[in-house]
Amino acid sequence: MTARERNDRIFAGALLLPSVLITVIFILVPVADSVVKSFLDFKVKNIISGTPGSWNNFENYIKLFNSGRLGMAVSHTLAFVAAVVIAQFVLGMVLALILNSDIRFTRFVRSIMMAPWVVPTIISGLIWMWMYQPQYGLLKYLVGIFSGGKMSDFAILNNPDTALLGITVAALWKQIPLTTLLLVSGLTNVSTDLLEAATIDGANGVKRFAYITIPSIMSVIKITVSMAIIENFKQFPLFWTMTGGGPDNATTTLAILSYREAFVSNNLGSGAAVTTVWMLLMIVVVFVYNRVFKDVEMN
Repeated sequence: MTARERNDRIFAGALLLPSVLITVIFILVPVADSVVKSFLDFKVKNIISGTPGSWNNFENYIKLFNSGRLGMAVSHTLAFVAAVVIAQFVLGMVLALILNSDIRFTRFVRSIMMAPWVVPTIISGLIWMWMYQPQYGLLKYLVGIFSGGKMSDFAILNNPDTALLGITVAALWKQIPLTTLLLVSGLTNVSTDLLEAATIDGANGVKRFAYITIPSIMSVIKITVSMAIIENFKQFPLFWTMTGGGPDNATTTLAILSYREAFVSNNLGSGAAVTTVWMLLMIVVVFVYNRVFKDVEMN
């Protein structure tokens, strides 16, 4: 190794060192600490008194599982993530195809479409709470007009059967713009020569989309969907702002359950156990997704 190569490696290491230290101190160490605390009987009183928690093996996990709260939170989380990610991708792709066409005002729409995404999540939740408000909300007003006043009970967030759907719509409103923008960036790089050649060969729009467009932007799709999965797995502000996990625990996800166990019940060990399950479930889902689409390439 020459002196120049050695100096280049030292310089590269010096550039990487701050990011490595930040990752270790602010991500890996807290994650490891949370996993350890999930096996402890560790409550707020331990912090106040300065005493360490006592080791209780898998007691925190067993109690959560036996109470039914953990399974309920897992099912709500998976249902929410699946619904939002699928709908987000489908609607984002439709909008991306429209914005990538030659219709008028596409540049203007692109410039304003990111407005919902830049709005803070808590503010988004408050906006949709107002729209869903059962007495004077905008949605109730519109439903009353179109139903001729026949439908008067339209409390989406107060109904256990529709509360999760209401939050799903709010999440889509906020996240679809970014998905659309990422997919538009991929569509702009699709080879026009291939599309024209396929058109000459008699391929219709559906075949061009399925056999040329989708394979050409598969790398963008994989990144976009992975980001959507992670974003919705860790969704907490929207749930806590709009329903707080209610009504009747109908919107209690792993994020809500973790917060309740740690900071409402003051059982930090139980909260850490929920967080560990939450993290592992997210890793497994992202891993499986990437494994399924690992070898999907353009032929």
